[in-house]
Amino acid sequence: MMFLAVFACTAASVLALKPVIAKAPAAWYALAAVLVALYLAGTQGLLPAVVKGAVFLLLQKGMLAVALFAVVMFVGVFSRESRVRRHLAPIRAELSIIACILICGHIVAYGMSYATRVLGARALDPFVAAGLAVGVALVVLLAVLGVTSLACVKARMSKRRWRRVQKWAYAFFALTYAHSAAMLLPSAIDGGVVAVQGVAAYTAVFGAYAVARVARAVIDGKRLPHEVGRKRL
Repeated sequence: MMFLAVFACTAASVLALKPVIAKAPAAWYALAAVLVALYLAGTQGLLPAVVKGAVFLLLQKGMLAVALFAVVMFVGVFSRESRVRRHLAPIRAELSIIACILICGHIVAYGMSYATRVLGARALDPFVAAGLAVGVALVVLLAVLGVTSLACVKARMSKRRWRRVQKWAYAFFALTYAHSAAMLLPSAIDGGVVAVQGVAAYTAVFGAYAVARVARAVIDGKRLPHEVGRKRL
């Protein structure tokens, strides 16, 4: 259930630190890059045990990055008039960029590890193979969504085109769950407690988002005709 704790702490931290993030996003990008560098150094045995433990907890399996992506997505399930959405909507792009930077450590470390297995023609569990295939798709989507989240890139795109590209975030989020579940399932099926708890935690968060997002779409769909009617009157 560690992901639930990381998600809860991340959401609370984002709510509290919003003014600071909005004021100096570049500093947060730099901090994220430093964390990634520390993580990669840790994979080579270059960090003290205490520091390595904390950094690995947040970055090794991408939990902090996924938690940030989840916060970004959950902002969209609140009404446009809600305090939460008005508070966090202005920094959704910045949070996405921070998450994109943080997940790079996970991609590099695990990508190198599994590339060695694949190139060595080692047999892979079917779930893991599926998870890796989904992971490749995620890297492509991550690059597209991350780059278009940059203000300088967004400014060069039409609003319609930018929104069309950003709608791929839904596919990215769904595939993130599929990837996480697939990588955990072999151990979960064998009775691994941590893996079972991990699958349950991811399912709870992603499932809650799916239900809430559908509900928001239904509510907004019902409100739209009324708003159009009021404008005509």
